[in-house]
Amino acid sequence: MANFKTHLTGGFAVSGVLGLITYKAGLVDAQQFLMCVLAGTVGGLLPDIDSDNSTPIKMGFDFVSLATAFALVIHWRSELSLVSMILLWLAGYGFVRYGVFAIFTRLTVHRGIIHSVPYMLVLALGLTCLNFYIFDIPAIISWFYGSFLLLGSLVHLCLDEAYSVDLLNRRLKRSSGTAMKFYQDSQRYYYLGLYTILLMFIFISPPFEPFFEKLTDPITWWVLKDEILPQVLMRNI
Repeated sequence: MANFKTHLTGGFAVSGVLGLITYKAGLVDAQQFLMCVLAGTVGGLLPDIDSDNSTPIKMGFDFVSLATAFALVIHWRSELSLVSMILLWLAGYGFVRYGVFAIFTRLTVHRGIIHSVPYMLVLALGLTCLNFYIFDIPAIISWFYGSFLLLGSLVHLCLDEAYSVDLLNRRLKRSSGTAMKFYQDSQRYYYLGLYTILLMFIFISPPFEPFFEKLTDPITWWVLKDEILPQVLMRNI
């Protein structure tokens, strides 16, 4: 299994290169390019959130715990004294960081249902719908964000599968096939629910046609062709 640094580097590198391609093709602006790279990098870490001791899950719960604590204090700030706000902050942080974290780690198993392709599809479509319906981001850009998240997570799964092959001894490790999976019979009911959620997201997702037409538009790739080489070299060709 690849380590945290490998997943972080892989997700960032692949999403960075493809992000630059989409930016130079005029598909996204500078800010959207950065968000695409961020989504791809985060996606490169997501499959390991089911590991109790992984860096992504600890970082994620630290962030959510701090955000929850500050949200509680901001919401009740006008009704509480300074000491009460400090106690509320500590209670909110402790509840999420230790209480919710303990429940989450008990309910999840590393390389379980979270570490699968359909789960990553659900997260990607969830991000797409969140951007489109909640943040009022255009459908095309919403699909780009979701696609980059999925891309990063697939890079993670592919890296794990690659690390499960021992090329020197020409054998497969025991972890082979546990990363890039679509179904596991021992968790059939969980997968049934997961695919049900996936179908729901597909049904309510924003229009896909504009995104597909933008990607397949010949003008898009003509623009990219003109941006591949420096203009000085282009004039000499």
